[in-house]
Amino acid sequence: MIVYNITAKVTWSIAEDWLQWEKREHIPEMLGTGLIADYKIFRLLEQDEEEGPTFTMQFFFTSWENYERYTSIFSPSLREKALLLWGNRFIAFRTVMQLVN
Repeated sequence: MIVYNITAKVTWSIAEDWLQWEKREHIPEMLGTGLIADYKIFRLLEQDEEEGPTFTMQFFFTSWENYERYTSIFSPSLREKALLLWGNRFIAFRTVMQLVN
């Protein structure tokens, strides 16, 4: 199992709208690729939230090939949509993990 983790800190001015957009538009579009087996959304606790909340979204791929296909074919345009919509009101970084237990 490959886990694609996206951690995003969003400003308070967009926090609720951003989260609803993730749930209603962005994530369904990601799942529509047929490459992601499952996902989870978490809000980080015990973090400095002066500028806004931090969320982590984990997307589960059953193979490295599915992950590579997603990131090479679909991810660039999906990232661009987020940047066009939210601009500099959020910052995100990505990590990739392998489930070992």
